[in-house]
Amino acid sequence: MKQLIECVPNFSEGRDMTIINKITDEIEKIDGVKLIDVDPGKATNRTVVTIVGTPEEVCEAAFQAVKKAQELIDMRHHKGAHPRFGATDVCPLVPVSNITMEETVEYARKLAKRIGEELNIPIYCYEFAAQEEKRRNLANCREGEYEAVSKRIGTNEWKPDFGPAQWSDAVAQSGVTAVGARNFLIAYNVNLNTTSTRRANAIAFDVRERGRTKREGNPVTGKIVKDENGNPVMIPGMLKSVKGIGWFIEEFGIAQISMNLTDITVTSLHKAYEAVYERANARGIRVTGSEMVGVVPLKAMLDAGKYFLRKQERSTGIPEREIIKIAVKSMGLDELYPFDPDKKIIEYILKDKSKKQLIDMNLTEFADETASESPAPGGGSISAYVGSLGASLATMVANLSAHKRGWDERWEEFSEWADKGMAIQSELLRLVDEDTNAFNKIMDAFGLPKGTAEEKAARKKAIDDVTIFAIEVPFRVMEQSYAAFEVIRAMAEIGNPNSVSDAGVGALCARSAVMGAYLNVKINASGLDDKAYIEKVLADGKSLEDKAIQEEKEILKIVNEKIG
Repeated sequence: MKQLIECVPNFSEGRDMTIINKITDEIEKIDGVKLIDVDPGKATNRTVVTIVGTPEEVCEAAFQAVKKAQELIDMRHHKGAHPRFGATDVCPLVPVSNITMEETVEYARKLAKRIGEELNIPIYCYEFAAQEEKRRNLANCREGEYEAVSKRIGTNEWKPDFGPAQWSDAVAQSGVTAVGARNFLIAYNVNLNTTSTRRANAIAFDVRERGRTKREGNPVTGKIVKDENGNPVMIPGMLKSVKGIGWFIEEFGIAQISMNLTDITVTSLHKAYEAVYERANARGIRVTGSEMVGVVPLKAMLDAGKYFLRKQERSTGIPEREIIKIAVKSMGLDELYPFDPDKKIIEYILKDKSKKQLIDMNLTEFADETASESPAPGGGSISAYVGSLGASLATMVANLSAHKRGWDERWEEFSEWADKGMAIQSELLRLVDEDTNAFNKIMDAFGLPKGTAEEKAARKKAIDDVTIFAIEVPFRVMEQSYAAFEVIRAMAEIGNPNSVSDAGVGALCARSAVMGAYLNVKINASGLDDKAYIEKVLADGKSLEDKAIQEEKEILKIVNEKIG
């Protein structure tokens, strides 16, 4: 699966759109990156840019944007309400999907090093990318802002992690940049059935990590309690990694709890919603819905949808879009305006809608495309799709069983089977297009020039490489289709007896998918010279085929006995 990261560079220019557009133009030149949002602020004289894509490409886009900002922004003349110390003030990388924080930190430090060495901009690494504890906090790195850089940069304590460690005209112009790695931040507002900002603030103080000021006697009007250093003593709130405040939204005539969830691995979207709901209810106030500001990772929405499904004791093994719909309705994300997953969920935003995939076609379109004179989609894609149908039928039986009257105490058992089935179905659907992609790569390789000895050698290597890929894809179809038998067998044995025939059809589909994919493995293997590899893959494939045939036979025996 493709790795995705987000980058949110903040540039110290929020008033001149010509400069801002020139910076973002550099980002849009890089393939594999999508510019999601550009948010200029006049008072802060700062623009927050959000880009998402594959890690290498995002880092390249960030570098080019930093380079252009260095060229166009002169910090000697910058004024603004927001703390700042560089033309590119901060440049955090954020893991979005299929990538760990540790991997993201590596990319952040690599980017920091490149900016420091190639652009001669002093760099501090912060948050997870920090190389010493006191630099984890951005406020420490930026203390005194731009005006303090000339005094701090040459000290041992605040020598930059990368780039020049002395004040110069170039540094005076560019200032300093902080490059970091942090978890995804969600800006999230919860709507209340009140117009009272004071009451909304009381709820915000209940839930936010910082909490509220401790007072003697009356918790609202009493004397503030201070520590030995004279600082107010705080009573912590319910939620870690959450900032929050209450405010009134004139446009909608309601008060809201406005929150920043600064680390959704600590406090999730649904946990924040539930905490506000609980505290609002305790204060006689109702939550009427909520609002997502900006974008959200797919996982956060799926986690929320599954949380609310479990509260209802319903199966979580349902299609992705249905889970998202449950999350939207459960948290009222569509109360103020429609929640469009294609415009709010990062992975959906990044999907290339100009290139229609096979799995995006309706049934008639897919059948017609298969029947056309084009050689793809062929047997490999069809095998993957048939396998996905087998997994889908097993999943359907699991979901029907989870919701069967009188079986309420078994909903969780069948939900787990449905989750397994959906995971297999999703992978097989991905392989429908992957098999066609493999065929197209083979055609491209055969089309390479072969006029010289060097060209012939390069063409031969390219053909061998893509042939191995074209073997591995249908072999993966075999493995996943065979894996579906575990769920199919369980549903034939313990699932809703009224749907046992569906489990039987699922077994027929899974066996056909394994056998069909094996045909593709064999025909693609015939063009490869690596005999040892061919012998192993064909032997492994034959073993899977034999086991699939046996599984189908045993499951059909169970099904037919139950049908009677």
